[in-house]
Amino acid sequence: MFEKILIANRGEIAVRIIKTCKEMGIGTVAVYSDADSKSLHRMCADEAVHIGGTAPSESYLNADRIIGAAKKTGAGAIHPGYGFLAENADFARLCEDSGIVFIGPPPQVISDLGDKTVARRIMADGGVPVIPGADNSFSGPGELAKQADIIGYPLLVKASCGGGGKGMRVVRHKDELADSLASASSEAKAAFGNGTVYLERYIERPRHVEVQVLADRFGNTVHLFERECSIQRRHQKIVEETPSTALTQELREEMGKAAVQAAKAAGYVNAGTVEFLLDESGSFYFLEVNTRLQVEHPVTEMVTGIDIVRKQIEIAAGRRLELSQADIKPGGHAIECRIYAEDPANGFAPSPGRIACFRPPDGPGIRHDCGVYAGFTVPVEYDPILAKLVVHAENRQIAIERMKNALSGYVMAGVGTAVPFLRDVIDSKPFRKGETFTDFIDTHFPQWQPSIPDRDVAALAFIACEMWGEVSGAKGAETARPGIPTPWETLGHWRL
Repeated sequence: MFEKILIANRGEIAVRIIKTCKEMGIGTVAVYSDADSKSLHRMCADEAVHIGGTAPSESYLNADRIIGAAKKTGAGAIHPGYGFLAENADFARLCEDSGIVFIGPPPQVISDLGDKTVARRIMADGGVPVIPGADNSFSGPGELAKQADIIGYPLLVKASCGGGGKGMRVVRHKDELADSLASASSEAKAAFGNGTVYLERYIERPRHVEVQVLADRFGNTVHLFERECSIQRRHQKIVEETPSTALTQELREEMGKAAVQAAKAAGYVNAGTVEFLLDESGSFYFLEVNTRLQVEHPVTEMVTGIDIVRKQIEIAAGRRLELSQADIKPGGHAIECRIYAEDPANGFAPSPGRIACFRPPDGPGIRHDCGVYAGFTVPVEYDPILAKLVVHAENRQIAIERMKNALSGYVMAGVGTAVPFLRDVIDSKPFRKGETFTDFIDTHFPQWQPSIPDRDVAALAFIACEMWGEVSGAKGAETARPGIPTPWETLGHWRL
């Protein structure tokens, strides 16, 4: 087993990985940029190395500096988390060439599955159902126009490399195709350095259902059942749950087998997620494989009791996967809400700033994966995710009530968050009925505005003022007010 692991990431996912490493008795190394000099993940790790400026290209995307930090601290492995370099095949190869274990799939697998056209061919050859489309590389608008006529409208223009909704356009009519091809290719080029696009049939009102898989290097592959991820904004998930209300037991088994089949067809090793689109008739189609740890992995951990990060580390260390499919028996229902620093009333625009007051909920069945604290300044340069609120209960109805109450007790002042929006989503009739499709937000919350009364805003402001004791008349000055307990008063009985 590794003695020390470097976490090549930041925020809540870095803190999450550090926690499992500590349970395993593994030393941890954090890396941080100028903007993260006071970050929580830096303080949680055993060691921390500064790797550059605030811009991602100068720090978290700088592979050479991250490798240098691993060598400097003697870390034998690197866990990339998600985002940044997590799905970068060149970085995985650089780790191997440097004698450092990359905690993830082999570089060639990352490369193959990162190219969606290659991935489609692998899946089709492996007997996994794929969405009808054209796998030809971008050879010009004329050729793609011919392919579009064969596929039929509506169709989807998609970037061959990348994700997150970038380089993606829905085309409903033939006269929209040329402009959509040009804009999608341009956006993909800017975002991923590759403007290649391809076409596939557009499925109306699908559900986004994904299956977690684990695979070791000895050929053992299992799935950890599905996650429903249909509630999205700008093609990015914000609410996830398991099990999916859309699946019968027969369909669940069929999708699980297809996910294992997909992993084996790709030669997959480590933890990954096979994503599917499920249409209203119950047919499902391969979408993509995420060759990394997913943001929403906690809901799977809550229902299966399996620490996916621990499994990632064990597999990377060469251990055999000591799980059979029959061993994995999910129980109860779990829901996750992503807590972003963003304004849902303003098109989910980022809302960076200083967190003045922070009090997350707790209680039975509540998990809170978090990367911030009161007083931390949320930078504008990175993904605005702050935390993930997860609940687990014996059934979906109780889980919904638990999440609703947890969101109602979630206090974060100083930055805008989507917490009020998420509470309305969770409490909505369509969500309660399990009618969650990828157009959920556009259909049910197209012009959402907060309904919080003015007196509640005033109450929150008063609480923040009392906690932080801002002094009027002294610009920026703060002091502790009488009556606010000190740490010495809240420790309970103690003596030196």
